[in-house]
Amino acid sequence: MTEYGRGPGSEPWHPEDPLYGDGGWGGQQADGRQSPYGGQPRGYPQQPQQQYDDWGQAQQGEYDQQQYQQYYDQQGQQQYAPQAQPQQQYPQSGWDATGTHGQVPYAADPGDPYGQQPVAYGAEQPDFYGTPDAYPPPQPPGRRRPEPKPETDWDPGPDQGEHAFFSGGDDDDDDFDDDPRGRSGRGDRRGKNAKGGKGAKKRRSGCACLVVVLVFGGGIGGAGYIGFKYFQNRFGPAPDYEGSGNGEKVTVEIPKGAGGYVIGQKLKEAGVIESVDAFVSAQGANPNGKSIQDGIYTLQKHMSAASAVDLMLSPKSRNNLVLAEGLRNTAVYELIDKRLEVKKGTTAAIAKKDYKKLGLPSWALNHPNLKDPLEGFLYPSSYAVAKGQKPEAVLKEMVARAGQKYDELGVKKKAKEFNLDNPFQLVTVASLVQAEGKTHDDFRKMAEVIYNRLKSTNTETNQLLQFDSTFNYLKGTSNIHITTSEINSNKDPYNTYTNRGLPPGPIGNPGDDALKAALNPTDEGWIYFVATDGKNNTEFAKTYNEFLKLKGKFDANSGN
Repeated sequence: MTEYGRGPGSEPWHPEDPLYGDGGWGGQQADGRQSPYGGQPRGYPQQPQQQYDDWGQAQQGEYDQQQYQQYYDQQGQQQYAPQAQPQQQYPQSGWDATGTHGQVPYAADPGDPYGQQPVAYGAEQPDFYGTPDAYPPPQPPGRRRPEPKPETDWDPGPDQGEHAFFSGGDDDDDDFDDDPRGRSGRGDRRGKNAKGGKGAKKRRSGCACLVVVLVFGGGIGGAGYIGFKYFQNRFGPAPDYEGSGNGEKVTVEIPKGAGGYVIGQKLKEAGVIESVDAFVSAQGANPNGKSIQDGIYTLQKHMSAASAVDLMLSPKSRNNLVLAEGLRNTAVYELIDKRLEVKKGTTAAIAKKDYKKLGLPSWALNHPNLKDPLEGFLYPSSYAVAKGQKPEAVLKEMVARAGQKYDELGVKKKAKEFNLDNPFQLVTVASLVQAEGKTHDDFRKMAEVIYNRLKSTNTETNQLLQFDSTFNYLKGTSNIHITTSEINSNKDPYNTYTNRGLPPGPIGNPGDDALKAALNPTDEGWIYFVATDGKNNTEFAKTYNEFLKLKGKFDANSGN
C-alpha cells in the first residue's frame, strides 16, 4: 500500500485536487530510499531552471511555454509519457529553510505546491493563467502568503480599528501590497471603488460616524438638560410670574382648613400663579401669610406669588358671603338670594319646604310652634357662595357647619347639666344670650340670668324671661321701646312676657362666644339687667330694688 507523499503512488495533477501541493511529495520511498525518479516528474526532459527576482517572483521572460506539455485521454485522465528520464542532480545550494536563495538555478522544492508537475513530453500545456481559474505564479515558500478571503459587501476593509471607521474614504492611507498578478493593491482598490466597493463602504462609514456623533451629542445634550432641570427644581428658585397680573380676573374658591400648599394648588389650577412652591415661599415670607382664610377670592391671572398673597390678605379680594353673629334666618335668606342672583324669596321657600333634607341633627327636628326649623342652624361664618350655585347646597353647608360646631362643644351633655330638656333648648339659650348681650363681656352674666329665671325657685320673675328680643323676633322687628299694653296683649309662644320658660326655638344664629357663654355661665346671682344707655352699656342686678335703680338710669338717659 502506498502513502501520499511517501511512496510512488498516483500523484495529484491539478491545483483543484485536495492533495495538490502536498508537501510529502519529495520523491522518497516509504523506507527512506530515494525515488528512482529523483524527485522529477516522469516523462520530462531536464528543464532549465527559472530565475527569480528579489521578491521570489518568477521572471516571466525565461519560461519556455513548450517545455510543459500534457495530454489527456478521452476520459479526461492525465497520461504520462512511458520513457524515463535520467535522474537530474541538483547542487546543495538553493532555497534554504528561511526562504532565501543563493545564486543557483531553482530546484523543485518538495513542499512547493506550484512546482513542476509531470506532463507528457511534447504535449501542449493548458494556460491556466489566462482563465478565471488562474493561480498566481509560484513564489518561494518564504514569500508565500495565505490566500485572501473573498470580499463581500459587508467587509469593512483591512483596518478594523479606528482608522477604518473614521477614514471617510481616503484610500491613500491604506497599506498596499503588490498583487501577485502584477497589479498593485492600490490599483485594485481603485477598481473596487469605481464599482461601489470599499470606497462606498468607507463613505457609508463616514455617514455612520456622523449618525453616531449626532446620537451621542443628542444624548449628552439631553442628559445635560435633565441635569439642569433637576438642579433648578431642587436648588434654584421656583418658577414665578412677575407683576400683579395681566388684567384677566378669575374667581378662586379656597376650602376651609386649606394650608399653603392646597391654596397654591387652587391658584395654579386657575392660572393665577406659575408654581405652588413659589406661593408657599411667598406666604411664608409674609408675616400675615398664615392668616389667609377660606372663601371665594377675585384675583388676576399671571400674578407673582407675593402679589397673590398680598391681595388675598386684603378684604378687596374676598368674595365670600359673611354671616354675622346673631343674624336671623330671614336676613340670611336675603343675602343668599342676592349672592346667587336668584329671585327674592327663593331660598326662604326652599328652607321652609325642604328643611328636613338639609342635614339637621335628629335632636333639632319635630319641635312644635317653630317660626323657622332652620333658625339657629345657619352658623355665622364665611362661606364661598357664587352665582351658579343652588340655594339648597348653600344651606346644607351652613347647617353642616353648625352641627359640627355643636358636636365639638358637646351640647348634648351640657344640656343635662343645666336641667334642659334637650340640646335644642341649649342652642335657644345661646341665641338669647347673643340677642340680649351687648358685648362679649356681658355674655356669661346674661347666660346666668337666663338659667336663674328658668329655675322653679325663681320668685322674682316667676320663671318669666321677659326679653324684648323674643317679642321683636315674633314681630320681625328690632325695637327697644315696646309698650306694656302691646306686650301684654300678645299671647304668641315667642312672647316671653306672657309665656313662661324658653321660646319654642332659637331667635337667631348664635356665634361662638355666645355658645361658650351658654355652656359656662357665671355664678354670681344675677337675675336682672338693663341697658342703661339704651345702646351698649348693660348693667346687672341681683334684687328687684337694684333693678329699679337701673331702670331709673335708663329712663333718665332716654328722656322719659
